[in-house]
Amino acid sequence: MTTRLERITQQRQQKLERLRTHGIDPYPHRYPRSHTAQQAVALLKQKEEGSTREGRVSVAGRIMAIRRMGKSTFADLRDGSGKIQLLFQNTDGLDEKLGELLKELDIGDIIGAEGELFRTKTGEPTVGVSNFTLLAKSLQPLPEKWHGLSDTDTRYRQRYLDLISNPETQETFKTRSRIITAIRGFLNARGFMEVETPILLPHAGGALARPFVTHHHALDQDFYLRIAPELHLKRLIVGGLDRVYELGRIFRNEGISTKHNPEFTMLESYQAYADYNDVMQMLEEMVAEVSQKVLGTTKIQYGEHTIDFTPPWPRLTLRDAVIKYSGIDFVKYPTADGLRERMRPKMREMGLEVDPGKNWARLVDELISTFVEPNLVQPTFVLDYPVSMSPLAKTKPGEDRVVERFEAFAGGMEIANAFSELNDPKQQRERFEEQLAERQGEDEERWTIDEDYLLALEYGMPPTGGLGVGIDRLVMLLTNQQSIREVILFPQLREKP
Repeated sequence: MTTRLERITQQRQQKLERLRTHGIDPYPHRYPRSHTAQQAVALLKQKEEGSTREGRVSVAGRIMAIRRMGKSTFADLRDGSGKIQLLFQNTDGLDEKLGELLKELDIGDIIGAEGELFRTKTGEPTVGVSNFTLLAKSLQPLPEKWHGLSDTDTRYRQRYLDLISNPETQETFKTRSRIITAIRGFLNARGFMEVETPILLPHAGGALARPFVTHHHALDQDFYLRIAPELHLKRLIVGGLDRVYELGRIFRNEGISTKHNPEFTMLESYQAYADYNDVMQMLEEMVAEVSQKVLGTTKIQYGEHTIDFTPPWPRLTLRDAVIKYSGIDFVKYPTADGLRERMRPKMREMGLEVDPGKNWARLVDELISTFVEPNLVQPTFVLDYPVSMSPLAKTKPGEDRVVERFEAFAGGMEIANAFSELNDPKQQRERFEEQLAERQGEDEERWTIDEDYLLALEYGMPPTGGLGVGIDRLVMLLTNQQSIREVILFPQLREKP
């Protein structure tokens, strides 16, 4: 027994064959479009105001609705700019062949249409079609408005259907593009140079994360998808490129959540002769400027909250933040066992257990993610982290156990991370060796020391402020999306069985 979907696709296939029988190519090579839908609507307004006498257009796009009314047929045509109505009048302007073609059209078909612009009695901008061409026959029906396109799994797996049927999805990704363009403009205006660094690396480094590993057959060597571009970008600082940045994909073989995707987009920038205070000021200015340029305001709605990105953002130390939101002073518990015992009752109050395998630094990180991060809705800088959590950051003067590092939070999530970069090669080697010793027991990860990076430091790297910004999370905030999958065109999903 055939399903409704199978019957529809069979009918459309039959229409396709009839078109070919009548000598109509259902997939022509090109169409000379004169105006987008948006441009056509603007032209009609100019014509009505008397600023132009021109009114003939050729538009092209996908048919999103068909309304047949006697000898007249109305259709909604949508392209990348918006929607415009078409009017086909069988008795006036269309020859017999076009009239037959009109009968074969379905919702989802892509057509080009030529005619005069006018406005209907209801005020709808419309093209009175005198000629049209089928540009692509749709063999699959579009999902019904309230069924397939409200299902998030379908929307993520078949993003093209989501984009076709949900204009708000298109707008989200158009906004994402404008955000990235504005970030580039901000950095370029301040003398930063955009660069590209390798994605396939012989060493997993630059961040504390589990890498993806692949094998290069010609070289007979394992490579890692980068977990951060940091070490290569700092090589460029050594080489005399004083301000550099990269916008690119990062890969981390870790969990998936509403805030995490295995591949994501990161901005990393490095500025010579600067420290984390300079970077803090630059970040808050950048986010405020981007929000103003893209959205026209520095105050945005995120869920039930109004977030204000106007500088300056509040600043508090990590120690004070953890005490404020958890009641635990981690400095008083310098061992993993001691801190774990102090955390256990607090975690159990929230229905959570403390991981017995985590070291001291990872336990502090768990305090941040569990107690601090959810409470930082307004943009906030949390600064001065334990050295064991930040092997690439420079210690604060006079404080051997604290480094000049900040994380920026907004909307209850981390959006940026930054250091005063460690540029002492001897101290950096010691940090790497300590990190390697801690990681050796983790079978999933293959950690080595990047000797070439240490060699680069021996040539001398100036004082440098480094910054990493999670672009996807920033886009979530600026588009009021609660899941990272809503701002990544093709998020990772488990394959269907």
